[in-house]
Amino acid sequence: MDTSQLLKGVLDLAVLAVLRDADGYGYDVLRRLRAAGLDDVADASVYGTLRRLFAAGALTSYVQPSEEGPHRKYYGLNKTGHELLARSTQTWNHFADTMSVLLLEKEAA
Repeated sequence: MDTSQLLKGVLDLAVLAVLRDADGYGYDVLRRLRAAGLDDVADASVYGTLRRLFAAGALTSYVQPSEEGPHRKYYGLNKTGHELLARSTQTWNHFADTMSVLLLEKEAA
């Protein structure tokens, strides 16, 4: 199965989940997604998702100096982002449960 199409549909949720407990800058978010098992996620997709979620009002951002190079733009969830994460999590859980039922029915047949 081509996971790239699945990833496109859930990248917003994955980024929100990664930022739930700790703010992060672009590469940090990418690294955390990959460490969680989303190895196929592309750099440009993550940066685009961060910009889109920020523009939608779901994220805050701030710039912080870095000892390793240029300043880094950090992103974090605000109230809207936490609400979006909660709604998206419910939607995902319902979808995943439905798919599990469908797949189990197929295997049982």
